[in-house]
Amino acid sequence: MSGETAGRGFENLTWFRSSYSAGDGGECVEVAAGSGTLHVRDSKAMAGPVVGLTPEAWAEFVGFAARHTA
Repeated sequence: MSGETAGRGFENLTWFRSSYSAGDGGECVEVAAGSGTLHVRDSKAMAGPVVGLTPEAWAEFVGFAARHTA
């Protein structure tokens, strides 16, 4: 995992937001795939830090989140 700053080669990525996210500016993250890494950022702070995850780490996170829903 890495914490990188947006604007360093991230401008050409296609970012996706969950279809469960409300369009009212609520709490949400965006995800983009690029060169073997999944990038995650806060949708409210697009110029802020970007976390890079391996596909395996992302799958583990999604599985964890699915098992621990409220």
